[in-house]
Amino acid sequence: MTIFETIRRMMLAGFGATEKFRETVDDLVKKGELSESQGAKLVKEWSEKAEKGTADLDRTFSEIVSKTLDKMNLPTKEDVKRIEGDLEALSARLKKLEKGGGPK
Repeated sequence: MTIFETIRRMMLAGFGATEKFRETVDDLVKKGELSESQGAKLVKEWSEKAEKGTADLDRTFSEIVSKTLDKMNLPTKEDVKRIEGDLEALSARLKKLEKGGGPK
């Protein structure tokens, strides 16, 4: 199983837990053990904490990926663009030389 699949499963489990929490709060409200305002407040607090947890997970995952890519010493987009520019310039010079234009 890949890291992406693992994270996907974790997120889906989190969504399921949130839905189950809402159902539980709804049941407590129906039974009269919580008022509607208390239930709404609990759901709001839960949702806010879940969003913060998701944001934290996203930030942590991004940091891990960035550090891993950094350690792999892969070229950046800027590196690739610079190399493409150099290659185009060399290609143009080569074509000029092939047509008898001589060195620049």
